[in-house]
Amino acid sequence: MKQAAFLALTLATILGTAQAATTPQTLTKGTLKIAMEGTYAPFTYRDDKGQLVGFDVDIAKAVAAKLGLKPEFVLTEWSGILAGLQANKYDVIVNQVGITPERQKSIGLSKPYAYSSPQIIVKKTGTFNPRTLADLKGKRVGVGLGSNYEKQLRDAGGINVVTYPGAPEYLADLASGRLDAAYNDRLLVGYLIKARGLPVKGAGVIGQPEPVGIAFKKTNTALGAAIDRALLQIKADGTYARISRQWFGQDVSKP
Repeated sequence: MKQAAFLALTLATILGTAQAATTPQTLTKGTLKIAMEGTYAPFTYRDDKGQLVGFDVDIAKAVAAKLGLKPEFVLTEWSGILAGLQANKYDVIVNQVGITPERQKSIGLSKPYAYSSPQIIVKKTGTFNPRTLADLKGKRVGVGLGSNYEKQLRDAGGINVVTYPGAPEYLADLASGRLDAAYNDRLLVGYLIKARGLPVKGAGVIGQPEPVGIAFKKTNTALGAAIDRALLQIKADGTYARISRQWFGQDVSKP
């Protein structure tokens, strides 16, 4: 009887450990609270029917499914999105968060789930065609407040950096001529030209492809490990490839 009880206890422990591995600790049991902007097409935005859609939305749903959790989306401006994570307003951020050494000091970041390069954006009908950040010196350049792109512009020096809460605002100012250029993701530029018909065009692509990851509280290492496993799973079963082709016509999981 003692041996049977011991085996039962051992089995329960193993099952409990397996369950913990597949269902990591979150702020609300059974739910994965996911922060994103909701205004950053084609990654996270509302379609004509008001539904939240985008590449990051689909990736977030796929990861939540592998974790056995119900996705709950929390929309917030980029300028405060990292602070919201630290304040326990949500479990993760899935919003093209660039993986940088500076960010890794304060937040956890998954293995890369996508790569892209920064690109300068200019007005379609204009003659200004910058190829490098040096070409932007003395120019008014729109960028998202608190983004990695803002840091790159400021580090370059001599650029009149104009910050905005999100891409729609500075792209509107670029189209109307209130800015000389904007700076954002190459994948975003291609989408805007193809799907939104904005009177903008891509100019110089800057640097090498950069990785983005899913952000989580640095102390929640179990959730981070579970997210990495889930990302591997959606790549292995073809889910990632389907999502990537749907939004970009290519595999963006590699540099």
